[in-house]
Amino acid sequence: MKKSLQEKLIKIAQKRQIKTDPSHDFQHVWRVFNLAVQIGRNVKADLDIVIPAALFHDTVIYRKDHPNSKNETDESAEIAGKILTKISGYPRKKIESVKVCIRQCSFTKGIKPDLLESKVLQDADLLESTGVISIMRTFSSCGHMNRVFYNPKHPFFKKGEINFKSGVGLFYRRLLVAENRMHTKFAKQIAKRRTAFLKEFLSELKLELKESKVITE
Repeated sequence: MKKSLQEKLIKIAQKRQIKTDPSHDFQHVWRVFNLAVQIGRNVKADLDIVIPAALFHDTVIYRKDHPNSKNETDESAEIAGKILTKISGYPRKKIESVKVCIRQCSFTKGIKPDLLESKVLQDADLLESTGVISIMRTFSSCGHMNRVFYNPKHPFFKKGEINFKSGVGLFYRRLLVAENRMHTKFAKQIAKRRTAFLKEFLSELKLELKESKVITE
């Protein structure tokens, strides 16, 4: 992709991205974009598809507890298609592939990617659910949805059931399993290191909650 076209797409994405949710703002998009480019180059994916897919994958965002949140990827894909159709110099034959990548970029839906470029985007976005960044994003989302950091009665587990409606619950539902959903060797290596840190974080949290007499075991 020509640098001038890439810069144009970046500017459009920056203007369109929501600013009310720090966990899905343009900085999130920017990190996903940079990771996707690195992964894409590593596996020889088509960056003409990867770049716009990464930049527009979260164009539409609802609160995760909103009933329309399940439609985010479909709506984002349609908007991306309309944007790319209007841009002179972007190959029309690749627009549908961009839309496919965005539609399939959903942790909740767990869609198996059809394209190499879709694998790249999924990995780049999944890496945002690992490591220090994922911790920052998780507790930012807690504040955004008025959810507690942890359930004071059962911060981690209750009879084998995970407390999903808390920040710590999200660790077990998403953050700690993201590593196992990576497709590329490049992403798996990064995820392995980041996931090890997440486990250290939870161990430290457990120790601190014991010290604070929140838990006794």
